Amino acid sequence: MHLAYPAVLSALLFCTGLYGVLARRNAILVLMSVELMLNAVNLNLVAFDVWLSRTAEETLHSGQALTLFTIAIAAAEIGIGLAIVLAVYRNRGTSDIDKLRDTAEGRESDGPDTGVSDSDASATKAAAEKAEATA
Repeated sequence: MHLAYPAVLSALLFCTGLYGVLARRNAILVLMSVELMLNAVNLNLVAFDVWLSRTAEETLHSGQALTLFTIAIAAAEIGIGLAIVLAVYRNRGTSDIDKLRDTAEGRESDGPDTGVSDSDASATKAAAEKAEATA
């Protein structure tokens, strides 16, 4: 088998994952796309390990060992990532990345000379968050 077949498949998987990371808004789909990209890297590691082991006299299988470490790290990453996404979903009511980014940045007030008291601003902010959570 030629090295080109797994390399092309790996490139297609990586490009699909990259598109998913850049185009999706749901946090769970972004995590799945990152996993797809990691699997493409693992496929490349194993393919090049097999290809290089045919030319070397001693086979170390370092690509396969590195793939096992990558799979273990990816499993830990997806577990922690899903826990964070579920906690954010419970608090905010959405897993849309654009809405989460807006709430993380916060809205800066114009300062004390806007004529709006702190209680009015906090009531407006609470009403906006309630409307966003129900939408």
